[in-house]
Order: sequence, then structure tokens, then C-alpha cells
Amino acid sequence: MQQKPIGIFDSGVGGLTVLKEIAKLLPNEDLIYLGDTARVPYGIRSAETVVKYSIECAAFLFRKQIKMLVIACNTSSSLSLEVLKKRLPIPVIGVIEPGVRAALKTTKNEKIGIIGTEATIQSEAYTKKIKSLNPKIVVISKACPLFVPLVEEGILEGIITDLVVERYLKDFKNSGIDTLILGCTHYPLLKRAIQKYMDGIKLVDSAEEIAQETKLILSNNGLINTKSDSGSQIFYVTDAPDRFKKIGEIFLNHEIKNIFKILLEGEK
Repeated sequence: MQQKPIGIFDSGVGGLTVLKEIAKLLPNEDLIYLGDTARVPYGIRSAETVVKYSIECAAFLFRKQIKMLVIACNTSSSLSLEVLKKRLPIPVIGVIEPGVRAALKTTKNEKIGIIGTEATIQSEAYTKKIKSLNPKIVVISKACPLFVPLVEEGILEGIITDLVVERYLKDFKNSGIDTLILGCTHYPLLKRAIQKYMDGIKLVDSAEEIAQETKLILSNNGLINTKSDSGSQIFYVTDAPDRFKKIGEIFLNHEIKNIFKILLEGEK
């Protein structure tokens, strides 16, 4: 089991922020990434559809004999984590709980903001988790549906990005929050623009937190790969591999070589 790969899936390229952090923290691990680029974004889909898509992604990766599954998508984590935990006989983690724990450690005034896709915000997964751990926390949340298309198109900075950031985040300006959770794995690519507008507010990047969680779970289960050479990375997408490669290389700061287009069971 130690030699088997870690599986990671997301609706598109955003989950590469998670892959990047896991590779940095666990350089000897083999990683298999699935981006469901034919059906991105998940954030505008119904809960039933997101769960269906997530099951299909998880099934594909499980057939690759992974030892652990990381749901690198906040929408999927909020709606399908428990379903996938019950279906798979391997550790399965999502991005919400690690991000919440980091935010609770970060806030000084107990006022936390959350931005995410429409589905993630409507699920109230972050708010419920925060309140379960500390009922005193004041939570303000907002859906930012245009952030994912910006990232998927590689529009990470400039006047268009700044205008969209201002439109969505102006409500947070005078809200009193001191911590803002980037509740979508696409959003760290907009971190520079978001931080510029939200000057003085601490941003919580769930990608960094889930990498730490991945290492802890592998260690606790005796699943750390002990090989001495660097791990491999294989990428699967459901559409437009050339576009994924172009944007993905911006995410990872290195060339993407092993990329394959596949058809998931539900797309036939």
C-alpha cells in the first residue's frame, strides 16, 4: 500500500493548488490527478448532480489503485465527502475541515469571512463546521461565481480581475472580519488580487492545510512512501487537455507531461 499513489480530483484546474502543496510536502509520493474539465464548474450544479459527478471521479481514481483520495474541490467536499467515505475502503478527505481549523487558529476577533461557489455557500458546510467547533464565531459568507471562470481562463490579474474582486468583496470591507477563507481551490490563484483589495485581512488557503492533513493521515496509517526518488505525477482530464496543460503549468510552475483525456462513466 505504501507504494500506491494518492488520488486527487477537482472539477477543473483549481485542485492543482492542492496537488502542488502535497507534492511540496510529500515529494516522494506518486500523485494521480483528475480534472473533470468537461463539466466544470461544479459550483452551479445541484447537490444531486455534484454527488453523482464526484462518485464517478472517485470510482475512476479508485480503479487506479490509489491508497488515499483527496477531494480537492470545496463544492464536492461540502456535498459528497460523507458519501465517498462510506463507498471507499481507503482514507478520504476533503478541503473544508482543514481550512476551518486553520481559520479558527488565525482569527483574533472571532469574525470570519468565507467566499466560495454558489453550491458551497448554499450548503453552509463551512459555517456549520465553524459553529460546531466554536459557536461564538461570527461568520459572513458570499458566493463568488465568476472567480472560477477567471481562473479557468488564466485571467489572474489586471483590471477585469480587480473589478470582479471589488464587486464580490466590497461587502467584506467594513464587516469587521479579520480572516477570510478562500473556500474554493481555484481562489488561491487570485490570492494576489484578493489580498490587494482585502489589505490587512488574513487569507486562509485550504490547499496548504489539506496537504498537512494528507501527510498526517498517511503517517498515522503507515502509508508514507519510503522510496528515495521523487514521485511521479499523472494527469487525467475529461476535456480540452491542451487548455488544461497551458493553465496548469501556470499553477504548478513546471511542465505537465503525462496528461491524458478520458471519458467518465456518466459522460457516455
